[in-house]
Amino acid sequence: MEATMRAHVYPVTSYGADPTGKSDSTEAILKAIADAFQISAETDGSLMEGIPNLGGAQIFLEGGSYLISRPLRIPAARAGNLVIHGGTLRASADFPTDGFLIDLSANQNVQTKVKGRKKTSIPSYSYEYISLRSLMLDCNYRGGGISVVNSLRTTIDNCYIAHFRTSGILVQKGHETYIRNSFLGQHITAGKHEGEKDFSGIAINLMGNDNAVTDVVIFSAAIGVMISGQANTLSGVHCYNKATGFGGAGIYLKLPKLTQTRIINCYLDYTGIIAEDPVLLHISSSFFFGDAYVQLKSIKGVAKGVTIVDNMFSGSNKGVSIVQLDESIKPFKEIDQVVVDRNVVKGMKVKATAARGSVKHTGKSWTVDFNCVLLFPNMIKHVQYSFSSTSGGLFPNHALRNSSQNRVLIESDVAVPATVFVTVDQATTF
Repeated sequence: MEATMRAHVYPVTSYGADPTGKSDSTEAILKAIADAFQISAETDGSLMEGIPNLGGAQIFLEGGSYLISRPLRIPAARAGNLVIHGGTLRASADFPTDGFLIDLSANQNVQTKVKGRKKTSIPSYSYEYISLRSLMLDCNYRGGGISVVNSLRTTIDNCYIAHFRTSGILVQKGHETYIRNSFLGQHITAGKHEGEKDFSGIAINLMGNDNAVTDVVIFSAAIGVMISGQANTLSGVHCYNKATGFGGAGIYLKLPKLTQTRIINCYLDYTGIIAEDPVLLHISSSFFFGDAYVQLKSIKGVAKGVTIVDNMFSGSNKGVSIVQLDESIKPFKEIDQVVVDRNVVKGMKVKATAARGSVKHTGKSWTVDFNCVLLFPNMIKHVQYSFSSTSGGLFPNHALRNSSQNRVLIESDVAVPATVFVTVDQATTF
């Protein structure tokens, strides 16, 4: 035991944990974690001020499967540089329904002195550089998998989280939690699950800022990724959690003050993206399959700085639009710099904020109707057109007369055979 502690590796079986999962291992694992928190590195200043360095202490699960009856709550002492890895944790039948198997959420206060008097305040961060890797978490349809609260630079890597009731992973406050190379699902399935309509819970709930989800598969949950924090990044995320037709959402952006979210190179599989009042949202290089679409949902009527570009959409020829507006609560009124363009579409209805069209006939007026393409109703902010007449030497005067109701009207002073080419844009131009 002494040699093990000197090496900063804490095998949980040395504390009496049962790797067969037959008996409760909660106390044994908590004792291993508590011992790890008693060791701090001799060097100071390597982590944030007030966060002791545990020197890379490892809680090693040794490839076992352990029954847990209550959350493995990290001790209420600020610390960093800790690893929990290498095994399976399974919630017992009486595990709290509001708990998480691994609970990284210290609630302690710290005492600071202000002009000789003590003042209680919440620390800026509770933990720093905590790594959870190579874990399988079976929540037994009781609570959730991992809770990370007010933590800095946390890594969740190569984890398989299943049978959660609430959230597979919950991130609150703090920032820079990185979730990668992991698999999450309420029910273990590879698609076409008979109970898909009843999927519930949230696989990943990001309620903090500056986090990243990379190369993650979410195979069952009501919502794949819920985001209510700012400046988060999703890349390489495959969501086939619950089909949009059953009320599911692959990625849901829940009315943060500023969205500031980047969704890049993701795969939305029969389940799409919903964004409430998006402000600074970028969606690109992603694949939407099975009539999956992007929905902009108006709560306060705001959509600013949104780019939905260079994606692929594949559908079933049912007339589903690739980008949709939900204005059931309030119409969009504050619209600025929204760009939907350069998307490749098969079997779905194209929607964009930029469009090109032409009309050819003999007469004094030419109307090009863009309602079938343009995303926002009655909103054209910029028009360019060219006029090509085949009337020989006659060159009539012509002008743009109207661009309301997403229709562009060009008129000439005399009747001539002509082709009019028109380009329109709903985004603000500078």
